Amino acid sequence: MAKILLEMKNIVKTFPGVKALDNVNLQVEEGEIHALVGENGAGKSTLMNVLSGIYPYGSYEGDIIYNGEVCKFNKISDSEEKGIVIIHQELALIPYMSIGENMYLGNERGRSCSINWNETYGEADKYLEIVGLKESSHTLIKDIGVGKQQLVEIAKALAKHAKLLILDEPTASLNEDDSKALLELLLKFKAEGMTSIIISHKLNEIAYVADKITVIRDGSTIETLDKAKDDISEDRIIQGMVGRELTDRFPKRPDVKIGDVAMEVKNWTVYHPLYSDRKVVDNVSLNIRKGEVVGICGLMGAGRTELAMSIFGKSYGTNISGQLFIHGKEAKLHSVEDAIKHKLAYVTEDRKGNGLILSNPIKTNTTLANMKAVSTNGIIDHDREFAVADDYREKLKTKCAGVEQNVGNLSGGNQQKVLLAKWMFTEPDILILDEPTRGIDVGAKYEIYCIINDLVASGKSVVMISSELPEVLGMSDRIYVMNEGKIAGQMKAEEATQQSIMACILKSDKGE
Repeated sequence: MAKILLEMKNIVKTFPGVKALDNVNLQVEEGEIHALVGENGAGKSTLMNVLSGIYPYGSYEGDIIYNGEVCKFNKISDSEEKGIVIIHQELALIPYMSIGENMYLGNERGRSCSINWNETYGEADKYLEIVGLKESSHTLIKDIGVGKQQLVEIAKALAKHAKLLILDEPTASLNEDDSKALLELLLKFKAEGMTSIIISHKLNEIAYVADKITVIRDGSTIETLDKAKDDISEDRIIQGMVGRELTDRFPKRPDVKIGDVAMEVKNWTVYHPLYSDRKVVDNVSLNIRKGEVVGICGLMGAGRTELAMSIFGKSYGTNISGQLFIHGKEAKLHSVEDAIKHKLAYVTEDRKGNGLILSNPIKTNTTLANMKAVSTNGIIDHDREFAVADDYREKLKTKCAGVEQNVGNLSGGNQQKVLLAKWMFTEPDILILDEPTRGIDVGAKYEIYCIINDLVASGKSVVMISSELPEVLGMSDRIYVMNEGKIAGQMKAEEATQQSIMACILKSDKGE
């Protein structure tokens, strides 16, 4: 019988007014990959924050038994000393420092008064080779993509001699190829005896990589499924997560008459803001009609976000050329304010970095993009602000203690609803949604899809950028495929498949 490496017994964690964890139990065997799944707000990340010492001993009830020893971690370095290392969804890397510097930040090589840089970079290169990252440890973080940054975080964990690796949504920002490579790396570590706990909403990946799956719902442990004995199909996992069978992942859209062209982009070209000779969007032309959902898909780095942000009041890029037409009239949008005036909204993929002010309440975030509507003579009417935010809370079914609650204390799915409310309050005709369901659970995704359907049913137009091909296929009326800054193809949703989209990308790679 395998050795129990970790046991968390009767863990209770309470925040003001909310019991986040209610007698949660978890057992992890040595050398296994153990998955934690559940809806947003179920308590998965909270449980791992208890384990890693982010929430110190005394701030929760229950016991952590690691390697046969009762542990009382007061800070994250306490758990790291035992070989427990957590990698968060938001990568903790400093862009203008090198890979090597990032890997040993707080874990410096050398004596107390001086850093041994030869040892630092030599050790870093050794761990980069282990994770399969073919980059020099002298490379700046800003010069590598998100997939490679994720590998740096894993190399950083290995440099701390990790015995139990915790990964919170490790593939949320990765394309299919990078995600597969990361999962294969975890399987390689498992073969070498490492234990991993993975939190993910990508259930196909969980089913592929995990030995056991613990389901948490509403702060309580529901069940643990064993790959060797139990059904771990996506449908079975979903049933445990939401407490019922989810028969359809994508809600049926009411019959909507698709109308005239709402927005058209012609010959749109954008250059990189720092490398001014690098073209990131190359002569793109597309359109979207009233009452239509248009999907834009492509591999990471295809230029989808750069296209969206450059359209939205030139929020990204330099030397932007081409024409933009809104409702048949040419629109010259030189700022975000111009875009909002022309009834255009952009919901960013980076809700925590660029979309929301996490330290502010829901009501402030909801009205942020349209403060004139809740102000008189430049003075905010707090009663009106509260009423607006509360109305959107009800409309979007946002789970929270009230609109005075800080957005940073909400789950990812509920943060996404606040971000949608913020832009819906500007009363746009056209919404560009960039990765609208990234890092949120299957139940919250369904609710976001319902909101999208309601928007187009009311005559709005939605552009949906997504890395998840099933989502693009399930929600779109038409699909544009982007590759290397260009439109590689366009197809009707009913004619499109994952295979035809990938074939379109590969065909454009060959220059056909």
